[in-house]
Amino acid sequence: MSEPFDGRAFAAHLPRRPGVYRMYAGDGELLYVGKAQRLRDRVASYFSPRNLAPKVAALVVHIARIEVTVTRSETEALLLEYNLIKEHRPRYNILMRDDKSFPYILLRTNHDFPRLLSYRGPRHRDGRYFGPYPSVGSVNETLVQIQKLFRIRNCTDSFFANRTRPCLQYQIGRCTAPCVGLISREDYARDVAAAVDLLEGRAPDVERALLARMEAAAAALEFEKAAQIRDQLAALRDVQAQQVVTSGTDRDVDVFAITGEPTEFAISTMLIRGGRNLGTSTSFPSAGLAEPEEALSSYLMQFYAANEPAREVYVNRELPDADALGEVLAQRTGRRVDVRRPVRGLAARWVALTAENATQALQLRRAQRDGVADMRAALAVALALDAPPERMECFDISHTAGEGTVASCVVFGPEGPLKKEYRRFNISGVTPGDDYAALHQALERRYTRVRDGEITCPDVLFIDGGPGQVNEVHAALAALGFGNLKLVGVAKGADRRAGQERLHVFGELAPRVLDAASPALRLVQRIRDEAHRFAITGHRRRRARRFNESVLETVPGMGPAKRRALIRHFGGLQGVLKAGVEDLGRVAGIGPVLAQTLYDHLHPGAR
Repeated sequence: MSEPFDGRAFAAHLPRRPGVYRMYAGDGELLYVGKAQRLRDRVASYFSPRNLAPKVAALVVHIARIEVTVTRSETEALLLEYNLIKEHRPRYNILMRDDKSFPYILLRTNHDFPRLLSYRGPRHRDGRYFGPYPSVGSVNETLVQIQKLFRIRNCTDSFFANRTRPCLQYQIGRCTAPCVGLISREDYARDVAAAVDLLEGRAPDVERALLARMEAAAAALEFEKAAQIRDQLAALRDVQAQQVVTSGTDRDVDVFAITGEPTEFAISTMLIRGGRNLGTSTSFPSAGLAEPEEALSSYLMQFYAANEPAREVYVNRELPDADALGEVLAQRTGRRVDVRRPVRGLAARWVALTAENATQALQLRRAQRDGVADMRAALAVALALDAPPERMECFDISHTAGEGTVASCVVFGPEGPLKKEYRRFNISGVTPGDDYAALHQALERRYTRVRDGEITCPDVLFIDGGPGQVNEVHAALAALGFGNLKLVGVAKGADRRAGQERLHVFGELAPRVLDAASPALRLVQRIRDEAHRFAITGHRRRRARRFNESVLETVPGMGPAKRRALIRHFGGLQGVLKAGVEDLGRVAGIGPVLAQTLYDHLHPGAR
């Protein structure tokens, strides 16, 4: 048996220089990566008897060896630490739950009548970007406001190119119908320019321009036009009243606040662009045993790997490496980035507001988790389990008269749904409407991967159905070696009303009936309803795709590439159905003979 690692003796030989240290377990697992201005002092602090921090207790007992890399500066150490965390994802480092970037509003400028759309991803597409926004909801709300104000089109280019009359958006006053020439290119460009001014925080300029146009229209006795601009002005003022506007500044600022304690942090982000508060979003980084300052610094490095920083970055903690972090961000952007904790004025109020949002989000998360914990404990009693289940799965089947059958699998953990682990299965090769065979196929596909160690096995498996479905599922599970898995069928009551469910546990003759107010039953209903929702959504998407393709698939000589070309050219199946023979023949790869065949197939009896 190897001797325990002597951290104090190891640290005594380290230099007092900047660098990165890596802590490993006995089996070679990288446990933790950290950076330091002085390696000797930082590493020694982990093994000091006076250090009672939670991270020390969790780490020290597992450390078998430590490796260090000396760097020339703290900035270089910060970059190396980030790269190592990104590559190895040590379990004791703070990690963002996902690496998605924040959404933008994108103005596509490659069209005579450009449109605005929500966009998330690398900023490589041609056009102008506005944002970032804290959530897709914020983007969608802004786009709706702009549609109401300036009536900018929101349709795809293929839909636009194949219109012969205005669509519903024009009828409800959300579009000026440039697709059929009801607005000139110059007037549309003027509306787009006004929308851009609003997105860039120049609402007063937009208001002055609209006022001037209204007065000019009135002077020219164009009273109907003047009334339309008056209504537009009123709508603009309503939008300004709804927004949270920071007066007296047009700054771009990112504000971050961390709250909580090691192992459970909430980090809120507030984005301010052109002086406008675009709202907040909150993340709950996982596997964080670092102190708040270290956790926030690590979070910022990961956050800005996918997002461009503003010139000013405010935080609610004094970060020891703030200067180094600002230098790293400046190198990436080519301009100065100031990272600091403000102590007074407007910036301090922004930070306080963001910190309050983080606190509220963490409290809500804890309350929700406690509620789920109570329901899991009640479920353990109701199903006679040895302990509250840590992982639960539920399957459901959806189809329409046997067509487009889809099976869903949803997964719940200690804190609720684990949506990244949800899966759908397109069922094929079974008799239409045979739910038993569909369930058998889905379970066999899923639990083959569980058997192979690719997926964690649940503690409880729920099936939306009664004894028949349960027996069929058990046969599939037993064939794969999971015959002892706790299997429960959730059957609706006689009136098919919530609260009357019967739980058919495999191996028990009589169903279990729980009280309608039971926390255990609420959890079962929630899991069952989520599986049902996920299955229906998948089935509807599959049916919609099938409807768009099924008619064209039966046309002789019509392969997948030609079907896609038709759908893309006409913007959908409805456009294909309305097209004449000559229109069909203009599509690449169709030709006059196939166009006539296609038209005759789509319009039987027309000749």
